[in-house]
Amino acid sequence: MEKIFTERAHLMCPNMGFGIALTVRAEFDERRIRQSFLALAQAHPFLRAIIGYDQQKNEYYYDVTDSSKISVYISKDEVSSVRSSEVMDMYEGMSSEDFNLQNEGLLRATVWRSGYKTCFLLVFHHLLTDGRGALGLCEELAELYAGGTAPKPVEEKLISSADDLPKGSKLPMISKMLVNKANKSWIKEGQRPPSLEQYHRFASSYMQKDKISHFIYKTEKDEVKKLTSECRDNGITINDLLVARMMIKDKTDKVTIACDLRDRLPVYKQGAMGNYSTAFTVSTKKKSNDEFARAREVHDCVQQIMSKPAELFLVLQCYAALDPGVLDAAFMASQGAFDSKAAAFIGKSFFNYSAPEGYCLTNLGKLVSGTISSALFIPPASPAMKKTCGVLTVNGEMRICTSERV
Repeated sequence: MEKIFTERAHLMCPNMGFGIALTVRAEFDERRIRQSFLALAQAHPFLRAIIGYDQQKNEYYYDVTDSSKISVYISKDEVSSVRSSEVMDMYEGMSSEDFNLQNEGLLRATVWRSGYKTCFLLVFHHLLTDGRGALGLCEELAELYAGGTAPKPVEEKLISSADDLPKGSKLPMISKMLVNKANKSWIKEGQRPPSLEQYHRFASSYMQKDKISHFIYKTEKDEVKKLTSECRDNGITINDLLVARMMIKDKTDKVTIACDLRDRLPVYKQGAMGNYSTAFTVSTKKKSNDEFARAREVHDCVQQIMSKPAELFLVLQCYAALDPGVLDAAFMASQGAFDSKAAAFIGKSFFNYSAPEGYCLTNLGKLVSGTISSALFIPPASPAMKKTCGVLTVNGEMRICTSERV
């Protein structure tokens, strides 16, 4: 049984869903669709899980059952591509309702016919996995559905204590002092954290008012090749350039970047579901509108953070050190819906929940696939972010989808 530890920050926070739409080179077959999802659920325990609660220990955990908890809807309509308005409309409908974690699973799916292909839309809760893990599951689904390649069973193993985080990543003194102060204040308040039922009621109401718009941009293969060559000549990555462009376009000198940590976490097992990512913020001092000059500064900042465990693992170490009750109450308290100064301080000052002013970019990288013809990553709309860009390059074509509060 895996308990929710560092992931607890995602437990009582709205808009923790994100999507991947993909077109698979295989004809539409409803029976095979359902069989494929059942096979995935048998291979991955978290796809059979709801969220359980141990009141005595105040611990939430993945309550793995014997049956699939994937919600699958087979549409009678046909779509032309992953960019079809029907796909995005469906995503907005599927993600507008907060996941009822004690009663439903962590993955929702809709499937359409798409000419001689099949289009899948998968909506993940962040407690199921991160973007890189979600893309891996999509690859498994495509190989199974198109070619009959059975997914390999794998047991999830998550971060269970701060000891699972690398040496040298302990909290800096100032952060540690602030966390300890919040924890002591929380205990002094004598508060009981909100229940999942209380949170769910509040989140459902909040999400009805918190409208998110999505915009999609496509870069063709030739342009991607050109950009790749230019980035190589300038000693930067595509990701550096995209961050720089976001800074220039949105007139900001700070962008938060999602970062995959699988190769740095010994607990991770190849192919497992779970959240093995973090985020850090890069900032630039120069205000240049030269995108390559700005990108070089971004690149230097990224490399510096990646080389320092204390900076790279700062967010996860904060999650690990904070009292679970503070994490549970942080979002509601930041909205004035829960009476706790300690939780409100963390929600506002640490997580920026009270004012969605941040900018974020999550790049799932490049994928070359014979079974997936095209795909689109729809990023989460964290309540701390004004705009989040989701990037995915498949078979040379790069698609960017933004989740924006406008």
